[in-house]
Amino acid sequence: MNASEARSVMAAVRGTLPYLRPAERRIADSLLADRDGFARSSISEIAARAETSTTTVVRFYKRIGYERFKDLLHDLTQESAREQLTGTEFPAEASDIDRNDNLSQVVAKVARDESLSLSDTAQLLDISELRRAVELTSAASRVDMFGVGASSIVSRDLQHKLSRIGRTAIDWVEAHTAWTSAAVLGEGAVAIAISHSGKTSDTVEFLRLARASGAATIAITNMVESPLAREADVVLRTAAHETTFRSGALGSRMAQLLVADCLFIGIVQQHYD
Repeated sequence: MNASEARSVMAAVRGTLPYLRPAERRIADSLLADRDGFARSSISEIAARAETSTTTVVRFYKRIGYERFKDLLHDLTQESAREQLTGTEFPAEASDIDRNDNLSQVVAKVARDESLSLSDTAQLLDISELRRAVELTSAASRVDMFGVGASSIVSRDLQHKLSRIGRTAIDWVEAHTAWTSAAVLGEGAVAIAISHSGKTSDTVEFLRLARASGAATIAITNMVESPLAREADVVLRTAAHETTFRSGALGSRMAQLLVADCLFIGIVQQHYD
């Protein structure tokens, strides 16, 4: 990664949080809490604050895509300057919703987390993977899709959109019927599975059966190193931020809808005026 790339360092760091070791996570937390202070620090100072070694700091910045520490610091400084000019960054204060928050605080925190989910997803989504998904889905004889819980809302929305433009698309609402269909899809069909964690067993099994049948498989997930991602020919990554009220699936739903909408628009562009 370098300064010429239009990717946010902060988004990249937030996107790696699920995969970091404890010491690396402390470094990430330090950066997210005080980006400008981090950018003014040496490797040894960062290591001391995170109570870890300089080797771990090196491993951390390589994990988020940098070969040289000075490039990371440069991009942090540039990003800070851009945001001061555009006002695009949110306050650094903790945004986790507390049971004692009033409704005004709830509105502000939900808006912050959902906006971050959208902006980070837009910056971290692999365009080459999205292009592959568009090409596969555009050429598919039929598209089967499946999601559980909040992900099923996204699956249903995408199915409705595809049906309105004349595509053969089926959203399965029950796991066993989804599996039965997936097992006989065959070559030329596409299966799309949606799961924030990438670990939902019913969803993973749906994609596994579809892949075994010869169908092309697409996963929309927050976790690129997950069982669902391993069953996918194409992984469309979300970068959702969830509050402690995870049952609401607030950020993940918004991020998944963004990815699904981008996929849909790409298909429309290829085939329709």
